[in-house]
Parts: sequence; C-alpha cells; structure tokens
Amino acid sequence: MSLPHPPQQSNNVPLGVALMIATTVVFAIQDGISRHLAGEYNTLMVVMIRYWFFAAFVIALAARSRGGLRAAMQTSQPTVQIIRGLLLAAEICVAVFGFTVLGLIESHAVFACYPLLVAALSGPILGEQVGWRRWTAIAVGFVGVLIILQPGAGVFDPAAIIPLVSSVMFAIYGLLNRYAARRDTTATSFFYTGTVGAVLMTAIGIWFWQPMASSDWLWMGTLCITGVLGHWLLIRCYEAAEASAVQPFAYFQLVFASLLGMVVFGETLRNNVAIGAAIIVAAGLFTLWRERVKS
Repeated sequence: MSLPHPPQQSNNVPLGVALMIATTVVFAIQDGISRHLAGEYNTLMVVMIRYWFFAAFVIALAARSRGGLRAAMQTSQPTVQIIRGLLLAAEICVAVFGFTVLGLIESHAVFACYPLLVAALSGPILGEQVGWRRWTAIAVGFVGVLIILQPGAGVFDPAAIIPLVSSVMFAIYGLLNRYAARRDTTATSFFYTGTVGAVLMTAIGIWFWQPMASSDWLWMGTLCITGVLGHWLLIRCYEAAEASAVQPFAYFQLVFASLLGMVVFGETLRNNVAIGAAIIVAAGLFTLWRERVKS
C-alpha cells in the first residue's frame, strides 16, 4: 500500500534507504500474514478488520497534527479523494485474494510492474510527457510480465491475471495521489485513504463475518500492527530522504516476500518467474532513474 509523499524535511539518504528496506520487510510480513488469514477466512472480512485499525491510525495521526481532524478533512476535491480511498481498498482485496490463489512469489513478481504502469498512464491521466526511453522500458517490462505469465505455454491459468489487475489498480491509485497532491496536503490524502476504505470495507465485509480461532486473532492483531508500523516507517522514510533516492529500494519487498513464500509456505521460484521478475525490476529501475533525471 502506497502513500503520497510528505514534504521532505531533510535528505539523509542512508537513513532513508534503511527506513525503506525496513518498510519492505514489514510489508512482506504483512502480506505473508494476509495470505495465511485469507486462506482460512473470507478475504473481505480480513481486509475489513485490517482497515478498522488503519482508520484508527490515520484518525489519531490527524488529531495530533496542526489543525486537528477538521484540517485533515478539508478538501476542495472530495470526489477524487473518495475515489482514491475506494480504489485502494478494492486493490488490497484483489491483491490478498491473489496471494491465496497464486502465492506470494508470483503475485509480487507480476505486481512489480506497477511503476511501469504509472509511467505509461501518467500521460493520459496527468498529461505528463512520456519519452521514447521510458516507453522502451515499459515495453521491456511487459516482456518480463509475459515471461512470468507464459500465456502460450499449455493451458493458460486465468488466475495469473489477478496480480496484473491489482498492479493496474495500484498504479491508477498512485497517479491519483499525484493528482490530489496538487491541491490537498498529505495529511488530508492519508486521512481519506484510511477512512473511506474503512467505510467501504465495513459495508461489504460485515456480511462475510466468520468466527475466528483465538490463535488467528493473534495473527490478525499482528497484521494490524504491521500495517500501522509499515505506514509509519514509510512516512518517516520520505521525511528523511528524497523519494527518487529511496524508491528503487522498494523492490526489496519482492525479495523478502519471495523468501517468505519459499521458507514459510513452501512455494517454489520457477525459472521463468525469476527471469521475468529480473527484467521487470531492471526496467522499473531504469524508469525511476529517468524520472529522477527529468526532475
């Protein structure tokens, strides 16, 4: 899950990199717990409970900030903020469902293409200029996606499309973050991300409530804590260093999630997935570098 970037207060790159790597570790653990719980209980219920804690976190954060809740709620573009919140909640449901169907390794390998999707969609959505170098990187990255999905190898599994749908949704969410940031503060965007998502998931997820074993409530509590901790680390990361300097290290989440998938869930790293993921990451890093050069 991504956040709009708070204004940079310093540029301590080593600290920023350390915080980004810590963030990817926490989010990988969060995804592993989500995979476990969604394999035992309805995905919508799991995401709903996760959002309750997330909403409590953003409300508490807003209440402690300058101007309190009233300042955080003020926006001149409520429709954009609501769409952002709804889109992210839906994306999380799709992503968690993908973990249960495909596992962490393949889901994260395909999801890694979202920076390329951001670059591709920034033109039609934000009106930004996308040069031929970035279009080339986007094309190369999608070759990597095709290598992972293997659409021509025997019977194609439609479930392989799930993480691709998730990455498209997350890319659009990321672009809406940029759009919203033109007129709203980070605190406002963060507030609507948590509260709108919590309202949506409660309205849907409450109908899928299932009794949960006492041991799984411990896992659920850990999931909620890792969610809050991950976002706090991400906020601190972007406060410590420029986004362009630390963003490439976000790819470590693919590494940590893959290790978790193999060690804990017994998943295997197939050759085509490793090759495809390497191509996607290389193309993504090039795209991030070009964005930094242009800025």
